[in-house]
Amino acid sequence: MRVSLDDETEALTERVIGAGFEVFNTLGHGFVESVYQNALLHELRSRNLDVGLEVPFGVSYKGNSVGTYYADIVVEHRVIVELKVTESLAPPHIKQVVNYLRASGMAVGLLLNFGTPSLTVRRVLP
Repeated sequence: MRVSLDDETEALTERVIGAGFEVFNTLGHGFVESVYQNALLHELRSRNLDVGLEVPFGVSYKGNSVGTYYADIVVEHRVIVELKVTESLAPPHIKQVVNYLRASGMAVGLLLNFGTPSLTVRRVLP
């Protein structure tokens, strides 16, 4: 079963991806994750988007709170952005975003990898 996004969310993800490419084209690859996170926050806010940093989400197990995870970036309360600086994205990175989407109830996550010679982007649905 393929989940589809509404047009507004689709357009929002495109704006976030565009901001990611702007950051990558300006900084290149090779910095630590926090540098890209700060630059992306600046870029998204300059595009008049509502952005949260290290947004907490509770994790439940059978109705009991069992922990909290912190999303790298949340845009417009609708899109989780997970940043990586690695040689390549792997299935555990994608599974991590899927779990974040389940815990948050959000419909889409973006996985941005700044650790390669060109920005790698994966759109992740629950």
